[in-house]
Amino acid sequence: MKRIMIVDDEPTILMSLSHLLSSKDTTVITSSRIEEAEEALERYKFDLVIADIRLSGIEGKEGLELLSYIKSISPETNVIIMTAYGSEEMMDEAYARGACYYFEKPIDVADLVQKIRNCGIPAGEKK
Repeated sequence: MKRIMIVDDEPTILMSLSHLLSSKDTTVITSSRIEEAEEALERYKFDLVIADIRLSGIEGKEGLELLSYIKSISPETNVIIMTAYGSEEMMDEAYARGACYYFEKPIDVADLVQKIRNCGIPAGEKK
């Protein structure tokens, strides 16, 4: 059984990605706050974390901080970073911190699913 965590402050993104990625072989946990995400990371091992960069306002970079935290406690966990406020510098920083993929919103769902499958996770295959 694979385990995915989605971290975003937008409920519609949490709900739609959770629905898309849940399957008989994949459990999805969602979190809207970095504190919740860190608690889940302490409790469970995740195969993949999909995290938004901004979780608390205009200047937030919590998703990058979360990425660094994940890589410090579980280097083998794949992390996909997404943002609606991307830049080349933000992308470079995400990859430097260990992200396996970086997406700018709106996300091409087919591309996201393919990248998740590249991480060895059976995404988009319904129960």
